[in-house]
Amino acid sequence: MNLKDIDLNLLLVFNHLFVEKRVSAVAQQLGLTQPTVSNALSRLRKLLDDELFLRTSRGMEPTPYAIRLAEPIAYALRTIQETLSEISDFDPGTSTKKFTIAMTDIGEIYFLPKLLHKLAQIAPGVTISTVRNASVNLRDEIEAGRVDIAIGLLPQLKSGYFQRRLFKQRYVCMFRRGHTLDKGKITVSEFAKAQHVVVISEGTGHAKVDESIDRRGIKRNVLLTVPHFVAVGHILSTTDMVATVPERYALACAGPFGLCHVPHPVALPEISINLFWHAKFHKEPGNQWLRGVVFDTFSD
Repeated sequence: MNLKDIDLNLLLVFNHLFVEKRVSAVAQQLGLTQPTVSNALSRLRKLLDDELFLRTSRGMEPTPYAIRLAEPIAYALRTIQETLSEISDFDPGTSTKKFTIAMTDIGEIYFLPKLLHKLAQIAPGVTISTVRNASVNLRDEIEAGRVDIAIGLLPQLKSGYFQRRLFKQRYVCMFRRGHTLDKGKITVSEFAKAQHVVVISEGTGHAKVDESIDRRGIKRNVLLTVPHFVAVGHILSTTDMVATVPERYALACAGPFGLCHVPHPVALPEISINLFWHAKFHKEPGNQWLRGVVFDTFSD
């Protein structure tokens, strides 16, 4: 006999009848009529070529064949139920799920400390790993479920993806405290003449900022280009260089590196930092929960 020939509902009736031993009790538990339960038992008898349950003064007693079937059927049904319950519910207080989030190095600096602090309070068993937005084929990784969500300015994630804006932020000019430009406001000319460290952050929307500066014909004195923001705080703290960075990154670096920032003298567009997830996982409980935590923690 093939499994395709068996209706799962028949096994459910079998399991309850093995325990209750009365058709009326099974019908009440499953919300069925007694004739429906009797019909299910009749179908099972024909499929399995065995009486399965016999009427006695003690109720419906299982045959030896039914006794052999009872434990594996109960185990299979219990496994299915537990799996469905796990999928439909997510308990952050007891979960040990590992989530993977795609973000830039700026995202790691800004988001992770607050997020981990929050998780320690509400989901102590949950762990986080990160991947850089530009280091993987982000569209494929999220669609396959290997990356749960992405955070950032990611124009490549459009068709098939949901997004929700966390906040908008502007760019500022950042440098060490005591710098000659540390005076609350600087001109475009002063900005252009300064020594610059420029971050070439491929795969993110930050490249648009450099394009905006170049389109205005501003020729910067660029002494250094780096592929990420991680080293920028260290570099600015020990040199006279300046950097164009997102304001929230500047706020995160001010204390640890003794830096300050001023409004950018060039009229740069604000950028939207969004939360992205694939439509396949829109209703997946764990993904829904993580999105909610990120949004509640960081949204303006």
